[in-house]
Amino acid sequence: MTGGADLLDPLLAAVRRRPDLESPELRAHDAADRLLLELAAADHAEALVGHEVVVIGDTHGALTLGALALGARHVRVHQDSIVAERALAANAATLGLAAYTQHALAEVASTDARLALVRLPRALDALDAIARAVARGSDPGVALLAAGMVKHMSLGANDVLSGSFARLDVSLARRKARALVARSPLPAGEIAELEPARARDGGLGLEVVAVPGTFAGASVDIGARALIAALDDAPRVGAAGTVIDLACGTGLIATTLARLNPGARVIASDVSAAAVASARLTAAANGVEIEVVQDDGLGAQPDASADLIALNPPFHVGAAVHTGIALRLFADAARVLRPGGELWVVWNSHLRYAPALERAVGPTRQVARGPKFTVTASTRR
Repeated sequence: MTGGADLLDPLLAAVRRRPDLESPELRAHDAADRLLLELAAADHAEALVGHEVVVIGDTHGALTLGALALGARHVRVHQDSIVAERALAANAATLGLAAYTQHALAEVASTDARLALVRLPRALDALDAIARAVARGSDPGVALLAAGMVKHMSLGANDVLSGSFARLDVSLARRKARALVARSPLPAGEIAELEPARARDGGLGLEVVAVPGTFAGASVDIGARALIAALDDAPRVGAAGTVIDLACGTGLIATTLARLNPGARVIASDVSAAAVASARLTAAANGVEIEVVQDDGLGAQPDASADLIALNPPFHVGAAVHTGIALRLFADAARVLRPGGELWVVWNSHLRYAPALERAVGPTRQVARGPKFTVTASTRR
């Protein structure tokens, strides 16, 4: 597809990650994005050119803007991350391609679209929710193209897509990426919506609720468990105070903070729409009230407005181990904490974050340490 490549090369070269982390080793697109666009142009042009297209999981805009550059009339987009949404908006403004709209996953499919381009998520429950949404809401002639890097793909993805589509084909690998092509959606009446997962954690005395695609699902990752155990020793915040669970995931830490600080304002914040929905459900299931916001870090919170912040930071950027997100969150917490307020963080011990916390926030002490995780408390200068 020489003509398509001629269009794609300059566009992909122009796509940037901002406001996401930018560094030489991090890219705004990869071979899986290119493969999806190449297959769409070469094998599905009749469903692409001049038509509406669905895009799900676009990390920074390459898929959405690539589809528009290749001739799509309009793109319906679902992105779980608010940072991904903002990166797409920034790249769309730069490239002058604006014919797209954002939608919740349950509403992104359309009978006017016969092509869906999907980045394979890591979690199979997330892929299951995507497959069901596309199959239930699309024209019977829809083709769902889902691609990822081969090293991150599993045969389980084939089984998941086959649960909502009658036909599944697998592409040849290109540049270490591969695509799955699902066709012939099952009748909508045979495809139920995927319910949130629920589990009771007896050790914590909490119910966990997770919509598909939320980190760790309805289980409790060992980092969160270590931080929750340590929070018994955290300062208590009164009714006039504010407590924040930053990068809240399913909201277990926010729920714990609400139990420990009755009457305080408790905020749970995450970039992920799935996490935000899960945190609301988890808090409700445990009978506590919290405020939940989808935000890039603490961008919506005023300076010097919080007394206590708890953080279980991610240490991956996509598939790469990277400290950049944690360092950005430390700086955000420092801005939002009042002088004397504390940031409680759990981190993989080998990452040695204590000096970074000292620089960003203030004096840092070790609260707990296990074989894999360290919990520290940093006091805002």
